[in-house]
Amino acid sequence: MEFIQIGLGRWLHILAGVMWIGLLYYFNFVQVAALADAGKDGTAPGITKHVAPRALFWFRWAALVTWLTGAMLLGGNFFKAFFFLHHAFYAIGIGAWLGTIMLFNVWVLIWPNQKKILGLVQATDEEKGRARRVAFLASRTNTMLSFPMLFFMAAAGHQAVFFG
Repeated sequence: MEFIQIGLGRWLHILAGVMWIGLLYYFNFVQVAALADAGKDGTAPGITKHVAPRALFWFRWAALVTWLTGAMLLGGNFFKAFFFLHHAFYAIGIGAWLGTIMLFNVWVLIWPNQKKILGLVQATDEEKGRARRVAFLASRTNTMLSFPMLFFMAAAGHQAVFFG
């Protein structure tokens, strides 16, 4: 039973994490520039109507599944890692905190504002302008946090090398 929980849980954590970070990089390195170009030739509605909502669906749920499976994998050590109660969990604790901040950004800042931007909820032009800025900054923050988060997640498996 432990093999199923740890083995399948770890694979689900990795797969969801790859999807989450992959979509984060897609949004920041591909879609933002593509939308700017598509706005010039009038093809942006195709992206905002068909691609962005679907990508955001997978993005936010992959974020949640990644966080939940990560917490599950920590099991009884969750509090030790999350609150740095033992040096053996420092690296994964830092990674978990970065992932938690990123999850918060996805569900509390990015998604509600993207709903306004994409017209999924009513918003004035002024509200959409603010929503664009908040979503942009939260997404860029997540992109910057993803590099140390990935480092600390990987470092946790090599604790002694990094933390003695």
